Amino acid sequence: MPTGPAYLIVVLVWATTPLAIKWSAEGGAPIGSVMLRMLIALVVGALILLMRRHRPRLDRRAWLSYAAAVPGVFGAMALSYHASQHLPSGMLSVMFGMAPLVSGLILQALPGATRLRGWHWFGCGLGLAGLGVVFADSLTLGGGQLGALLMMLAAVTLFSGSGIAVQRVAAGLGPLEQTVGALAMSLPCFLALWLASGEPLSIPLSERGRGAVLYLAVFGSLIGFLCYYLILSRLHAATVALVTLITPVLALGLGMTLNQEKPSASMLAGALLILVALGAYLFGDRLTRRKAAARARALEVGGQR
Repeated sequence: MPTGPAYLIVVLVWATTPLAIKWSAEGGAPIGSVMLRMLIALVVGALILLMRRHRPRLDRRAWLSYAAAVPGVFGAMALSYHASQHLPSGMLSVMFGMAPLVSGLILQALPGATRLRGWHWFGCGLGLAGLGVVFADSLTLGGGQLGALLMMLAAVTLFSGSGIAVQRVAAGLGPLEQTVGALAMSLPCFLALWLASGEPLSIPLSERGRGAVLYLAVFGSLIGFLCYYLILSRLHAATVALVTLITPVLALGLGMTLNQEKPSASMLAGALLILVALGAYLFGDRLTRRKAAARARALEVGGQR
């Protein structure tokens, strides 16, 4: 697939996923909905591997990689589906947009990681200010929003930490193989949580909820993920990370247009601060790399003289 269409697919899938999550969980069974999504995605992904006559790797490093992805699949998704019942869909996207900031902070505690510079810390501080505005607004409004925001913060942390763990295992798995393995290991966790949650065994889904589950299973869990890995292999990481700047704006617009969501002025102000923080973090990162590359070229030229 050409890079341009793949990039567009990632933007559209990531922008529409929060609203689809909200619709699929509107029947009051968020765990059942996300479990059904992951089951369908696992079956479809396994069938694709079977048709390609590709046997998943089952060596120790592969198992470690699958296990490292479980917190990001099971933990982050279970928390996000619960939070979707109390937050506008656009705020789910804004919170997940903070993943690069959270990943950068987690990496500071790990050996061998690149140290954050001034621009990074400025972006992180601005992001925390934006979070503070959103949290202060939720305290005023009540209605379960504060708990939902804490769930989303935990979800983003699990998602970011899981991604770092998968990278550090470096098992060399293909995107589809990694996805199917992670889904297979996550599904028993979803099943156990679903049975313990007391949700009805027949998952209540509206007509648009059923469509949302199918959409999330095929596009959110498979096609979007595969396109993401494709553009990650062809484009600079900073260019790929710009998706996290674009999708929250689209998600907020979709939620207000298609779901009649009306985020408060304070929540929108906090979301704007978070997006500016992410922009500062990403563009500062790009600026730092350009300066480092320019210095390296200058030293190389000087050495040749």
